[in-house]
Amino acid sequence: MSEEKGLAKGMFLGFIAGGLVGAAVALLYAPKSGKELRRDIRMRKDELLDDAEEYLDIAKHKAQDIINEGKKKSEALISDAKKKAGSLLEDANNILNVAKEKASSGYEHAKEKISEETSKVKDAIKAGVEAYKEERNKN
Repeated sequence: MSEEKGLAKGMFLGFIAGGLVGAAVALLYAPKSGKELRRDIRMRKDELLDDAEEYLDIAKHKAQDIINEGKKKSEALISDAKKKAGSLLEDANNILNVAKEKASSGYEHAKEKISEETSKVKDAIKAGVEAYKEERNKN
């Protein structure tokens, strides 16, 4: 964008300088009296100043349009980024909740399995102790 500004500025200055030089050369070689020549120079100067002001106004409006367009695009990009970030956060929360549910379910299942196995081991120990007592009482 900086290069475009520099290029536009250079072209504008070149246009003005070229216009002034061309007008001066044309007026100097024209066979006119001093009064007519001064009047023509003043008129041409005024025309060039008016043209320069017009080009400046056009450039200002175009620059403002470009700035407004840039603001709109940046606002749209920010809005899209916020939506995507929100969506990613929601997805991450969903994955975390599913993982918690699975872990909780697995924990409960493991707890039940351990409890069952513990009961079996206790029952086996009791049976072993009772068998030992019965054998000891027989002797």
